[in-house]
Amino acid sequence: MKVFVTGVAGQLGHDVMNELSKRGYEGVGTDLASEYSGIQDNSPVTKMPYVSLDITDALAVQATIKEVNPDVIIHCAAWTAVDMAEDDDKVDEVRKINVASTREIANVAKELDAKMVYISTDYVFDGQGEKPWKPDCKDYKPLNVYGQTKLEGELAVVNTLDKYFIVRITWVFGLNGKNFIKTMLNVAKTHDTVKVVNDQIGTPTYTYDLARLLVDMVETDKYGYYHATNEGGYISWYDFTKEIYRQAGLDTKVLPVTTAEYGLSKAARPFNSRLDKSKLVENGFTPLPTWQDALSRYLKEIKE
Repeated sequence: MKVFVTGVAGQLGHDVMNELSKRGYEGVGTDLASEYSGIQDNSPVTKMPYVSLDITDALAVQATIKEVNPDVIIHCAAWTAVDMAEDDDKVDEVRKINVASTREIANVAKELDAKMVYISTDYVFDGQGEKPWKPDCKDYKPLNVYGQTKLEGELAVVNTLDKYFIVRITWVFGLNGKNFIKTMLNVAKTHDTVKVVNDQIGTPTYTYDLARLLVDMVETDKYGYYHATNEGGYISWYDFTKEIYRQAGLDTKVLPVTTAEYGLSKAARPFNSRLDKSKLVENGFTPLPTWQDALSRYLKEIKE
């Protein structure tokens, strides 16, 4: 199986390439830089085939993917700077990356009869209430530009292909790139006390674990919408921070605040990021380990 992976300089793309290598599959990675620009950790991704590609260049997308001729496309690349997406001078660029590029990649997948995985987000919903969102729920009401463009990307895939996996995730962390855990560990170096919101509820997702699930998926034809995060229950960012510091052996004090009290955010954030993952088990997929276990493994990785 040959797999074309976009966004390999990001957290998830990096781990997907490594997972493909572990299973003996041929992975071809791509990102904007002329050479692979992710962490140089001697993992397989640094040695696997890489091609530079601007996914907003439709002709280049067509030519590059057709030349690779993959059986599967795992589309990890996206605009993910949620607040910056709200800037008037960025909206067109965000839409090009998250919508137009996704549509073009889906068009090529259709031409090649390739499977496609599209990584999406709970931000396609309005984030209200306390009930976990089911993967096949169509009650879309994005709160911000990022959520709207990710929804439009989903629809571009669904309206083009039959062989697709739409996988929504939340609160992502991985080795390659910035994330909440790294931020909070850095904050603890200079602050004795930190304030963290306690009214946004969800579950963390470790890209190392998610990559395994995505490759499990593309080995099947169980297409459709899925929700995937680590197990271990729903928590707030405040809860997550307390566990990060506990496991890291830090005595930084964490104070809970509401989103309104915290302020600062340009884009509206969902209060309810609970995702119902039961469809994974129903379709025979192995759930991800608990987020507590994932955090423990991750902290050991970043210490080494």
